[in-house]
Amino acid sequence: MKIATWNINGIKARLDNLLTWLEESKPDIVCLQEIKSVDEAFPRLEIEALGYHVETHGQKGFNGVALLSRTSPEEVSRGLPGDRSDEQARFIEGVFSTRGGVLRIASLYLPNGNPVDSDKFAYKLAWMERLERFATERLALEEPLVLAGDYNVIPEPKDCHDPKAWEGDALFRPESRAALRSLEDLGFTDALRAVSDEPGLYTFWDYQAGAWQKNNGIRIDHLLLSPEAADLLESAAVEKHVRAWEKPSDHVPVAIELNIGDAG
Repeated sequence: MKIATWNINGIKARLDNLLTWLEESKPDIVCLQEIKSVDEAFPRLEIEALGYHVETHGQKGFNGVALLSRTSPEEVSRGLPGDRSDEQARFIEGVFSTRGGVLRIASLYLPNGNPVDSDKFAYKLAWMERLERFATERLALEEPLVLAGDYNVIPEPKDCHDPKAWEGDALFRPESRAALRSLEDLGFTDALRAVSDEPGLYTFWDYQAGAWQKNNGIRIDHLLLSPEAADLLESAAVEKHVRAWEKPSDHVPVAIELNIGDAG
């Protein structure tokens, strides 16, 4: 089963690219972030025409996450638990039945956190604490679980082209990196790093200063796997070529293959 995550950076602006990629890559389940659309305005008909079921948790103008899947999920939960006052659409979880058993997948879009001297950074760290609490509860189920999305965290210096340029940024602050390590230390596996330790594996290139042309990128899109999911991991890859398409997102898809059988 192929599972992918992609910060689409606006579904309306990137719909043609998404449809082309879906036909080319043929993922079974897709976690989208930054759809920047209310649920009612999401272009589900075009995506459903390619054989995908659509679940969204949208918000006007920014944020928003979605799950696209070959089969309908058994359950869908919207919003990260732990703060009823949080109205930002950053989390959606689906439970899927497969021939290999149940599979839980969450599409998540962590806060950016900049500027760090504002309440945005505190919100980012609090959101990550909530995510860790949620993940702890889900791990107790001992099921294959994939937490996929734009984490807005650069894990290590090798995950960015120029570490010095990111010093002080919320994506690379020690607090952000420590929060991600704390989450992984619960027992999660970074899927991409499980198959490659090479530097230069980036998932985001800024639109400015020729970052794409210079390969001046960072790795902030991650798929974290529970022990049960990690045992099923067959491959993981960055589908980098999508960044060279017309009107691209500044992120590219990251995809994994799990040996769990087809959904259904």
